[in-house]
Amino acid sequence: MVTATDAPLLSVSDLRVEFGTHDGSVQAVNGVSLTVRRGETLAIVGESGSGKTVTALSIMGLVERPGSIVGGEIVLEGTALTGLPEKAYRKLRGGDVAMIFQDPLSSLNPAFRVGDQIAEALLQHTYDKKDAARRHATHLLELVGIPQAGDRARDYPHQFSGGMRQRAMIAMAMANRPKLLIADEPTTALDVTIQAQVLEVLRAAQAETNAAMLLITHDLGIVAGIADRVVVMYAGRIVEEGTLDDIFYRSRHPYTLGLLGSLPRLDSDRRRPLTTIPGTPPSLLRLPPGCALAPRCAYVEDRCRAERPELEVADASAGHRSACFRAAELDDLRALAAANGAEGSA
Repeated sequence: MVTATDAPLLSVSDLRVEFGTHDGSVQAVNGVSLTVRRGETLAIVGESGSGKTVTALSIMGLVERPGSIVGGEIVLEGTALTGLPEKAYRKLRGGDVAMIFQDPLSSLNPAFRVGDQIAEALLQHTYDKKDAARRHATHLLELVGIPQAGDRARDYPHQFSGGMRQRAMIAMAMANRPKLLIADEPTTALDVTIQAQVLEVLRAAQAETNAAMLLITHDLGIVAGIADRVVVMYAGRIVEEGTLDDIFYRSRHPYTLGLLGSLPRLDSDRRRPLTTIPGTPPSLLRLPPGCALAPRCAYVEDRCRAERPELEVADASAGHRSACFRAAELDDLRALAAANGAEGSA
């Protein structure tokens, strides 16, 4: 893990993002607050539609109509990004802040050579001569493990494999030594071996520049191997936040427990089906008045259906917060459920 300093590099406060539709406004992000320190890796996890990617796009200034930021503040190293003119944002993107998108094939321009696209990123922020930028682009491809980088720099994106395209995207993102790197599902559609290689490249690139990283993923296995802290999102809100140990070993929210329970385990009975979270996420057009998880929660009580729990300190770890009225009881409730399950199977 990269050592992080105490001062936050990125601060997001009460971020709210809506998308207008014929049926009303979709509250895609609903009051998200988080910080990322220099050199730190913060993972945002949650199922599809929880607001992870929209949060990242908001930081990059890439939320477009029919979406808009309707509230909150995003601050990078003392500079407010909300309301920043597009010209200033263009200077920021690819410079101080860079993003690795989920699908590298659609992110790379099919009409231009890979090396030229990386060189263009360098020319926008660092270099003023094309030859020097191209040489450095080839060097970056070597650093991310592209074999015969000099020759492959002249190839087009369709001539790269999925893993190589993702490496090229990492090279492009790290080209100008950004202070903040946002990686949105960087290993989607890659096999396990290539995933591990891409993650190793990401770690090496981050160590090289001491960049902070915001990792968007639904894969808790990836989170366990790379993150320092974790934010769990559900229905546009943060429901739990803590260190890696807080989330994996001292989780204090039923949704987090459901995500962890759905992971296959080597020591489990292979004949038993995987644990699932029953039901489906609520419509973001019409959120329920209480906790959004209430209809799917095994620990729900009347208060949960009537009031929305706030994100509060969950235990002795000051940075561990949970938005659950029964957070302090979850250990006892889980033990009771396990005991009842054992009795029922006896």
